[in-house]
Amino acid sequence: MKFIKAFISIAITLILIWALQTKFGPVPPVGRFLSPADGFWQNAESKHILTTTHLKLPGLKDKVTVKYDENRIPHIFAENEHDLYFAQGYITATDRLWQMDIQTRQAAGRLAEVLGPQLLEVDRYHRRMGMVYGAEKTLKAMMQEPAVRQMVLAYTEGINAYIHRLMPREYPIEFKMLDYAPEEWQPINCAFLLKLMSETLAGGSNEFAMNNILKHFGPQTTNDLFPDYPIHEDPIIPAGTKWDYFKPLPVPKPSASFLAQMNDSAKRMVKAEGIGSNNWAVAGSKTANGYPILANDPHLNLTFPSIWYQVQLTAPSVNVYGVSLPGSPCVILGFNNNISWGITNVDADVLDWYQIKFKDKSKNEYWYNNQWNKTNHRVEVINIRGQQPLYDTVIYTHHGPVVYDNQSQKGNNNDFVPVGDALRWIAHDESDELITMYILNHGKNYADYRRALTYFNAPASNFVFASKDNDIAITPNGKYPLKYKDQGKFILDGTDPADDWHGWIPFDQNPTVKNPPRGFVSSANQSSTDPTYPYYINWSFAPYERGKRINDRLTAMQHATIDSMRVLQTDTYSIRAQDILPALLKYIDVSKLNTSQLAALHLVKTWNKDYTATSTGATLFNFWWLKVYNMIWSDDFADKNMQENYPSMDRTEKLLINEPGSKWFDNINTPQKETCTDIVTQSFQKVVDTLTHQLGKPGKNWQWGQVKKMEITHLTRQEAFSSGNFATGGTGSTVNALTGGHGPSWRMVVQLGPTVKGYGILPGGESGNPGSFFYSDMLKTWQQGQLKELLFLQSPDEMSDRIKTTLTVEANSNK
Repeated sequence: MKFIKAFISIAITLILIWALQTKFGPVPPVGRFLSPADGFWQNAESKHILTTTHLKLPGLKDKVTVKYDENRIPHIFAENEHDLYFAQGYITATDRLWQMDIQTRQAAGRLAEVLGPQLLEVDRYHRRMGMVYGAEKTLKAMMQEPAVRQMVLAYTEGINAYIHRLMPREYPIEFKMLDYAPEEWQPINCAFLLKLMSETLAGGSNEFAMNNILKHFGPQTTNDLFPDYPIHEDPIIPAGTKWDYFKPLPVPKPSASFLAQMNDSAKRMVKAEGIGSNNWAVAGSKTANGYPILANDPHLNLTFPSIWYQVQLTAPSVNVYGVSLPGSPCVILGFNNNISWGITNVDADVLDWYQIKFKDKSKNEYWYNNQWNKTNHRVEVINIRGQQPLYDTVIYTHHGPVVYDNQSQKGNNNDFVPVGDALRWIAHDESDELITMYILNHGKNYADYRRALTYFNAPASNFVFASKDNDIAITPNGKYPLKYKDQGKFILDGTDPADDWHGWIPFDQNPTVKNPPRGFVSSANQSSTDPTYPYYINWSFAPYERGKRINDRLTAMQHATIDSMRVLQTDTYSIRAQDILPALLKYIDVSKLNTSQLAALHLVKTWNKDYTATSTGATLFNFWWLKVYNMIWSDDFADKNMQENYPSMDRTEKLLINEPGSKWFDNINTPQKETCTDIVTQSFQKVVDTLTHQLGKPGKNWQWGQVKKMEITHLTRQEAFSSGNFATGGTGSTVNALTGGHGPSWRMVVQLGPTVKGYGILPGGESGNPGSFFYSDMLKTWQQGQLKELLFLQSPDEMSDRIKTTLTVEANSNK
């Protein structure tokens, strides 16, 4: 009996040891994760770091000095450019290695090999949409440009120098949680980061929904509900700008299939706002010190770690400060001693879907230009953790990859023939955006700015510029396909050459403005130009409200300072409320409101239209307008194939203000006929009753910041690594466009002049390690809407009490 008990005890012990060292689904091996020697305990860091450290690394040519300031921001000084980008790769990897790894895996369609089969469909989609295909082409272009080739290879060497030094106990905590090890960095990973940004800013599409809307409502109604240019607009290039400085190319004619769908000449849609960003530059004539000021706050998904990494890069040929993308060399947004630049998204129409008709089930041929053409097949091998690899054959036509190929339609002989949807996307084309950043990092004047932009393909971006020469400029810049108007609004006919892209808009004919009479340039993702611009860029841009508010404030501004720009970046006044609230108040039937609803109506009537965190009026207006919007359209767009792709906020505002008798106010699901007054009144009643039920009587619980909470989440979605909810002002239609987990991912203001001064803040910190003080040390400053002066050193010997640590890195000859 004793023997049996001992045997059972030993067996249980062995099973427990095995279980603690084994990964079960998403759970890491608990024993290893909790191990004091190698587990998560090793990731804790002290706030107090040694003031001087030395390091020897193979691969360097000379000494590199890295000065760390109080926020652990590295200021890298090198004797040559190879060592500069080597050190940038090494230093960035010390803080952000897991982020770099997981983001490139996402773009490359390689998540399932470390996270398991639940990510398989995400990987398949990225492979099928041609992310790897496009990255391979971009890498080829990078390697053909000597400066970029040296930069990418040196950056890669630096990352790998750090990886090779790591012991398992030193792995970032996410590697331990997910139970996998970092792999060697490859140059193509730098290209994957660019493709991921293209996907974020220029990878969306609503063509499938719009196609179904067209089928459901017909062209006349579709044209009416989705007009091509909004009733309100304040375009990036000022309205009335003349285009007589170039002779435009002939614009292609619409295809027969397009004309068959759209048998009238009305125009179409602007969709509701997506990811918002702002930038502007103010001429010296409007500033206190007589030199331009530039501001930029790109609004992206807010995460820990931040999408951006602050860095200063200095070598004999360059001295630049700003933010980089972890995994890509150079400064992406920033300034040097001569110029500054910033970026917002253009939202150009550079992604189109084509319906492909195959000859038979083999899909070896497709019909195009009145003949059968050969397809190409690319086998994507997707490794899956714990399972056999998936071999996914992706069909390529001259348009691009066939992302969806499991459909069929009735052919001429009443038989069913296979069809598919092919993707034509600018991100598939050979490009080298890093040369743009390289030239800007080294840039001295407006001529360098213009030369840099000629290399930039995607994602199309509004590049704002300012220089100490007192030049300001803005260019909605990218490689734009030459297309007929609205080409790509709906799914295109893959059999018809007339629906192909017809070449490119010449770079020097991209819309641009330099030193305009009004004394400033700006963008907020709104329309690039007024309708007089001779080329089609897109039918869909962000609404005008943010751009309008920025332009109103800059027009009135004189003797502007850094703080003037900071206040404008954090502005929460609502142009949308200014436009819409009077009409809502006009059509509400107060005789149908009870006492509590009348009290709530008084709150919104006396509201100053500012989305401050403490405002109750903002809460009422926001929910009221959204309720009106949804009550108008949800019944008519209930068909799931239309994907709730409602008409724009702008079109709805026109309906409310100019068309109160419209049929669209009627709810088709009720026997009675609702009017504009019915919808406005009922929506207000419902909103007040719901808020009262959920939050009690109007008071602190109704404040906008309490209702619309924000959280910055970790990339793993682990609550322990996220910020938790916090109160903020702003919304998607205000300059401080905080909404739905999106917001200003980097606020920057740069004062040009004989001595440049930069100010900026990240919503988090430099470190990607949740166990570090520098993981979120800048968050509070960002939440308060403040900026920090950026320490822009001119030499490694420059003294500053903000420098807390000096790292000296020297070449190690013992490789």
